[in-house]
Amino acid sequence: MKTLSMAVFLFCGAQAWCQPVPGSLAMRWNAGAPDCDAMPQLPLQVHRYEPQTYILRQSPCANYEANFLYLLIGSEKALLIDTGAVAEPDLMPLAGTVLDLLPAEGGSRLPLLVAHTHGHRDHTAGDPQFAPLESVQVISTESEAVRQFFGFTDWPDGLARLDLGGRTVEILPAPGHHPDHLVFYDGRTTLLLTGDLLLPGRLLIDDIEEFRASAVRLVEFVKTRPIAHVLGAHIELDAAGQAFSTGSEHHPNERRLELATADVIALSAALEDFNGFYASHDKFILSNPKRNLLALGIVVVVVLALAVRGLRRLLRRRQSF
Repeated sequence: MKTLSMAVFLFCGAQAWCQPVPGSLAMRWNAGAPDCDAMPQLPLQVHRYEPQTYILRQSPCANYEANFLYLLIGSEKALLIDTGAVAEPDLMPLAGTVLDLLPAEGGSRLPLLVAHTHGHRDHTAGDPQFAPLESVQVISTESEAVRQFFGFTDWPDGLARLDLGGRTVEILPAPGHHPDHLVFYDGRTTLLLTGDLLLPGRLLIDDIEEFRASAVRLVEFVKTRPIAHVLGAHIELDAAGQAFSTGSEHHPNERRLELATADVIALSAALEDFNGFYASHDKFILSNPKRNLLALGIVVVVVLALAVRGLRRLLRRRQSF
């Protein structure tokens, strides 16, 4: 019986479809303030989803990006996904907070691995807080380092698995927002952690073809796995679906963080009909900043050309009198 129990444990540790551990998202996230100087906020909010899974939210007053970070704890090591948008430990005590959440035995903490959904500054700014710490490994966001560490040999196809000790995390390449974007799937909780690929807010597209392909791969991925919740890295919409202004330090009536499998499917469908510039949907907004900026530049050039042309005509008329 003991041998059978161990076999089941090892099997579940390596597979993503065993009985998931339930958790709670009954949390009111820090929404910032209309005047952060007059209404000081705690810089970091910690929520225990279940005993070995934590969600950390950086206050909009600390940085308007208001990132969500995820800490997954196994029996042999822990995984922190993203380090947020604030570097200074006195303004954002991230490393100290995370280390205090890790189990300790014999005076030493569980080893910690720091990974990222992608290399944008608001997901990596806190890395220097962890770099000098013992028993902490920070994975570089450089393309080759990401591929080599996780063992991707056919990027962006393929799938990597990370064993935390009795807890397996699957990692799926998902470029499109960023060339080296990753999605993490936790087999213990069946949480799908999508970074900036899918979240209740603006989905900023860098490469539309890669984004579409990543969305299709993600749909195929979730077809074969239970999904408790889809959790992204930001909330940028209110409960009515309206986007907060960029740079806003106050998110009143903020919508819920979690999305669902249906939203993964909806994203892929929305990308098929995307006009390449901007499209608002029920749970997210598609936007291509490069194309939008190019279109705006063209409009400005045309307006200036028309203005110059009109001014020349006006000068000619005056000279004719």
